Amino acid sequence: MRLWNGRENLSPYGMVRRHFNMALVRTGLAALAALAGVGVTAPALAEKGPFTLLALGDSLTAGYGLPEAQSFTVQLQSALRAKGYGVTVVNAGVSGDTTAGGLSRLDWALADRPDAVLVELGANDMLRGLDPAAARANLDAILKRLTGEKLPVLLAGMYASPSLGRAYSERFNAIYPDLAGTYNVQLYPFFLDGVAADAALNQPDGIHPNAAGVKVIVERIAPHVARLLDGIAKNGG
Repeated sequence: MRLWNGRENLSPYGMVRRHFNMALVRTGLAALAALAGVGVTAPALAEKGPFTLLALGDSLTAGYGLPEAQSFTVQLQSALRAKGYGVTVVNAGVSGDTTAGGLSRLDWALADRPDAVLVELGANDMLRGLDPAAARANLDAILKRLTGEKLPVLLAGMYASPSLGRAYSERFNAIYPDLAGTYNVQLYPFFLDGVAADAALNQPDGIHPNAAGVKVIVERIAPHVARLLDGIAKNGG
């Protein structure tokens, strides 16, 4: 190929070849347009699952004071599905429940045959000033049962209010990391992380998160739940 006055100086053979190549391009574009006309789309994001996640908890899980669509389990399920997890989150939260209450209804909760369990209990034990030893024993029994059935667990912890005193707080706060280590389960140290004591994220009672507060909780805990579900997929569950 030579240039003459800034233009290609093609031989007759070169001109034929160029027209042939341009015809191929036009044919290819026409084929793509035809495919587009019949609705060919890009492959959908592959979904992991299906999974059933049991959320065993108290009013924080149940969605106290909120429309169902704004509750923790619904927001968590939506967030996980947006990340490609085919998961159903079962709301096994009962407002006012203590660790003893959670233990007493464990058989009922497991009737849903979950693939994994999120345990969020202990806040009401703390608010009522119940003996941390009792809360520890109840959570111990719950985790013993769940791990005995080979169910992956994410244990969501709670911190005691400073108003209960240093001695009580130290005994109560130690429950969750100690049990997580004993049973080798995942620990999310503080369920209300980023929300506790923030008036803008809580209902007027100052205890239960509002819809915006639940959103913050879900944003922070969702990666930990996703890791739990990834473990099931990795192990062929």
